Amino acid sequence: MGWMEIKTSIRKKIIMKKLVILAIVILAVQLGYSQNLKPYILGIQTTESVAAIKAKVKTNLAKNAIKVVGEYQPANDQNRWIIVFTSSELESAVKSIGGLTGFAATLRVAITQENGQTLVSYTNPNYWGNAYFQDNFSKVSSQYSALNSHLENAMKQSGTFKGSSFGSDKGLSAKELQGYHYMMGMPYFDDPVELEDFDSYSKAIAKIDASVKVGTPNLKMVYKVSIPGKELTLYGFALAGENGESQFMPIIDGDSPKHTAFLPYEVLVKGDQVMILHGRYRIALAFPDLTMGTFSKIMSTPGAIEDLLKQLVE
Repeated sequence: MGWMEIKTSIRKKIIMKKLVILAIVILAVQLGYSQNLKPYILGIQTTESVAAIKAKVKTNLAKNAIKVVGEYQPANDQNRWIIVFTSSELESAVKSIGGLTGFAATLRVAITQENGQTLVSYTNPNYWGNAYFQDNFSKVSSQYSALNSHLENAMKQSGTFKGSSFGSDKGLSAKELQGYHYMMGMPYFDDPVELEDFDSYSKAIAKIDASVKVGTPNLKMVYKVSIPGKELTLYGFALAGENGESQFMPIIDGDSPKHTAFLPYEVLVKGDQVMILHGRYRIALAFPDLTMGTFSKIMSTPGAIEDLLKQLVE
């Protein structure tokens, strides 16, 4: 073999080696993306009406030990419906860790009519669980595994189960979710907004309940869930008015499937403190692929949400 042939052979081997390495890198990246988590799971796609599938889903959630605690039509949109639920698994997980994990006491099923179909989706338990429990998620992963099974069973009993996750092109890893923030300078999970500080847990609860009873402008309580044995109560509120859901949802929720299960917005009573997750965290977590251009169109929304909910404690 001549010198030129040897050089050509060596060159081919080097190229082949580089191609193999590149293929391995691409495979590793794809595998990483496949293991990433996305905010929502598409459960069912059907031609049934919202009313028909809603009744079926609620029945089958109950059959699988999932408790519906509230429901409503978000953003004044007749094509959307939200069912909020809790379960013994969620309550047990929150009770075991406490603190800000009170925000994890509920999850949501959304029914949305779009493109001639009725889609039933739900918040991905592992996505929201990692975000809210952070590095404690491993301690409650068994509860979340059980809940995932119950939810899948409820969906399968209600129609043909899809099981595809959505809400982000690439998704986020568990590690990324546990330390999530949209970008530098933006708030984290443990940077909540305190609406008010009371003398006691009971006084904080009494104040919010009184505000709900007499009525608060552009707010409607969707649910209230208390964790037994803990000074933790989670409320969910529909946001109406010129700064409410019907104003910001059309701006941020332009993809398909819709992110309907983003709502409602939560208020947590933790001991004597009343707090909400910062809008720049809560919205970004639900819409992780939101561009800065779109985010800039709702820059006033986090403050508007805070102002709406602060009425409960004034």
